[in-house]
Amino acid sequence: MQEMINHPNGEAHTGGLVPTSGPVAVDTFGGRIHVDWNPDAAVTPLGQLPFFIEFLHVSGLFEDWVAQCPLTWSSPNAPLKRDVLGTVLLSVLSGHQRYAHINALRGDGVNPDLLGMSKVVSEDSVRRSFARLDEETGSSWLQTQLQQVYAPVLGEPWILDADATIKTLYGQQEGAEVGYNPHKPGRPSHTYHSYMIANLRLILDVEVQTGKKVASKHSSPGLWALLNRIPRAHWPTLIRGDRDWGTEANMQAAEQAELPYLFKLRLTQNTRRLIERLMLGNQWTNAGQGWQAAESKLRLTGWSRARRIVVLRRQVKKNLAVVSENPQGPKQLSFAELSDDITVYEYSVLVTSLEQEALSVAQLYRDRADAENNFDELKNHWAWGGFTTQDIKRCRFMAKITALIYNWWSLFVRLAHPEQHTEAITSRPLMLYAIAKQTRHAGQTRLTISSPHAQAEKVEQRYRWMAAFFKELRSTAEQLTSIERWCRILSLALVKYLRGRQLRPPNWLPAPT
Repeated sequence: MQEMINHPNGEAHTGGLVPTSGPVAVDTFGGRIHVDWNPDAAVTPLGQLPFFIEFLHVSGLFEDWVAQCPLTWSSPNAPLKRDVLGTVLLSVLSGHQRYAHINALRGDGVNPDLLGMSKVVSEDSVRRSFARLDEETGSSWLQTQLQQVYAPVLGEPWILDADATIKTLYGQQEGAEVGYNPHKPGRPSHTYHSYMIANLRLILDVEVQTGKKVASKHSSPGLWALLNRIPRAHWPTLIRGDRDWGTEANMQAAEQAELPYLFKLRLTQNTRRLIERLMLGNQWTNAGQGWQAAESKLRLTGWSRARRIVVLRRQVKKNLAVVSENPQGPKQLSFAELSDDITVYEYSVLVTSLEQEALSVAQLYRDRADAENNFDELKNHWAWGGFTTQDIKRCRFMAKITALIYNWWSLFVRLAHPEQHTEAITSRPLMLYAIAKQTRHAGQTRLTISSPHAQAEKVEQRYRWMAAFFKELRSTAEQLTSIERWCRILSLALVKYLRGRQLRPPNWLPAPT
């Protein structure tokens, strides 16, 4: 007993002084605040998403996507198709790039329920679900869903842009090969071959191939497979591509199909001779925006026929800064001063089957630059730069799913702002992000939105208008099918291009079930 007295107890336990409920006082630079917890509150950081959900609901796009999904499970504990696809939709819309980012959706207590979901599934559930899906079956399902979106537009004259972009990889994934990679030379990559409707920025299809399959010979089979799924009367009036498409195989295939084309041409030795001859001549005409054009006929080695060549040139201003690479050190900068008797031009060489004057041809090719902006948006602000798995099959699924959701969101934003295309870096903060709290009272569900955006008032007015439009569409067009309702919505979203014309449901497209 004496020994116990000589060794006093330690510091007294103060756990009883810590409050276990009620607000907690926190001192901040802005003063003292009282923080409280409410685990039952239904809140979301995507407070304006319900308007997009109504867009999907009225059009029938999301419902058909879920209904036609070929995913099946035998386990009673397996997730629902709607929960898997709804989770992917929310993740891609949020700008996520990795499967792990899906866990951030668990704090959303509003939108999953509005999509008809029972819960947000885990990242592992999404990965495993797509792993069990047959690639051919899954690709066919997603191609059909993409077609449902753009098919009504194909009744109008349109241009098809074909191009490829590189997705850099940092692991040992299937298909990760070292090929053409201008941003990360020497790094393995995947190649995204894509086909889109020019100006509208709608993706028709995308194919993910290995890093070495960058050339157009790997892309052209997908292009013709896409066109073969479309009736000949609805084919594009023109296909465009960069210099990799200016090959005998591509041009001959287009000529045999009687499909006009406009490609950029590689600078071979005979092409350079043509440029030299035209540069010294006086046959240059105005091609717009400071460019001049001259044209000729040319038959290169390996070509089956002579084809029309249009050379474009534009004078470079005299104040030049030249940056040169230095393998042993930093880049070198130098300045070039040109005297009045020296003229410097930048130039491009085009090959085409079009018969329009050079001014129109030049403008058509300049318009193709819009496709590069499309790639930047899809890679940097959507999921084309992420959602990587060890197998290439799931990368292909996610590329098509991202293209589908991108098309949905782009057309939704165009419905609110039909005069222009608004990229995700602008449209998400403007039309998606906002804090919202859901409450229920007397059988009515209310969502209160708080948006700090400077243009919040304008967005509110556009959303009020869209809600009224959807309400009228539901009440006056109950007898219409989902594809007929979709044509009504598309006609309004693309009013700038249609100039008041109404799109009609394509008779070659099966109606959604």
